Amino acid sequence: MSTATPLHPSIIAMVSLAANIAANHPKKGLCQIERLRGYGVTEEQIDMVVDIARHLRDEAGQMLDAEFDVEARLAVSPAPASDACCAPAPSESSCGCTPTAKGNACC
Repeated sequence: MSTATPLHPSIIAMVSLAANIAANHPKKGLCQIERLRGYGVTEEQIDMVVDIARHLRDEAGQMLDAEFDVEARLAVSPAPASDACCAPAPSESSCGCTPTAKGNACC
């Protein structure tokens, strides 16, 4: 049996921060932000994690809302054209990832 190399604490803090944000956790990931700063992670890198996590959270909410509207047979107005969160990804990536409003790739 092989032993996996443990993740660096900064990676664990980034994953935890993103999960807290994406899940709308009441603690908001504020503890992880302080840990990341303590590990020397730049504000730009923290901002990118926050941006991607919010994008995925918002995209999931929009997709669930759209599915609910279809299943409930509700006549709901389509999202404004400026809302490109759920538009097909312009990249050739097979995951269908749509970049965040700040241009960060989520996959």
